Amino acid sequence: MTLISPNTVLANALTDVEDILAPRIRASKPQRIALVVGTQINGAPHAGTSLVQSMAFATAARLRDRHGLPVEVRFSALDNAPHELVTDQVSGHRYQRAYAQALGTDGIAQLVASLYQPLFDALSERLAVPYDVETYSQQQATGLFRSTWLRVLPRLDAASLWLAPSTGVPHLRVPCPHSCGWAEKYAQRTRVERTSRGLARVSAVCLHHGPYTATITPTAGGYLDLATLYRNMVKELAALAETGVLQVMVKGTDWMPGSLLVDGALQAVGLTRGQLPARLFCPMIVAETGAKLSKSLIRSGDASLPAGAKPWMLDTRKWPGTVGEFADRLLNLAELLLSHPRHFFRSYSAAELSRLMSLPAGSPTT
Repeated sequence: MTLISPNTVLANALTDVEDILAPRIRASKPQRIALVVGTQINGAPHAGTSLVQSMAFATAARLRDRHGLPVEVRFSALDNAPHELVTDQVSGHRYQRAYAQALGTDGIAQLVASLYQPLFDALSERLAVPYDVETYSQQQATGLFRSTWLRVLPRLDAASLWLAPSTGVPHLRVPCPHSCGWAEKYAQRTRVERTSRGLARVSAVCLHHGPYTATITPTAGGYLDLATLYRNMVKELAALAETGVLQVMVKGTDWMPGSLLVDGALQAVGLTRGQLPARLFCPMIVAETGAKLSKSLIRSGDASLPAGAKPWMLDTRKWPGTVGEFADRLLNLAELLLSHPRHFFRSYSAAELSRLMSLPAGSPTT
């Protein structure tokens, strides 16, 4: 079986896939490299999620072997994904309760341990690449993240259209402090006032408890639930404080247009081009229509399972084998896709992914 991929401008400019990171490695001269991959933990992972995660481990191993630098994978478990959504009958506003508030710390830990860590353990063991897991709840509670958010508040107007091009109002949710955890999804009635360098007050309206105010300091206060682009800007600004480490943000290709907006926001608040995060965009799995394979659309009935797709692609727990065998097939696929830039910088249909994942390790696919 063969894999034939078309040439592209990017593929033609590279000898190896990881060469795309060469300018950043040369400029920063890092002491170690961390590949950062984030996932909304709103249920069982699908094929695209596992593909990106395995690519992070495989790329880390290649960078280690090539540059002789210590490497690691950092998994950001985004537990601020919506768990429940309701409409307030009075205002008509949508309210959400995130996984973090619905399941609690122990529930989130159990979710990550059961759905994600077995695969990470298998990938880490096979490639000798260590990994670390941090939930968004843990991240937003750190002094570094909260201080970064407070520091960027006075300059947020400059970045607002990058973070929210349609409205100019980046969403910030601070869930109700009365132990109910509800927050306006689109933050229509949320207001932020920076009262001093290390203190901000956020006012909002709860679904059940009405108006409330929360304070934000570097070490305490309300839960900072930032909208996606806003969160990424703050996270990537905070990453600059870690000296000696080149952080590579690993995402699916569907994230590329959004990352352009994040880069614009980062520059708007003062970063230079050379300070922007290193990024690696992995192949995307698509349906016959060319759209991204969407678990949520298929489950809601708005799309059908593409021809040639397998049930495990929507829920990797349905893989017909062990976690170790799944890891082996993913790493076999990663080795193939990383063997040439033409194979990496492209998309794959669900049917083609099924074909490639059916090949045992060592198959003569080129």
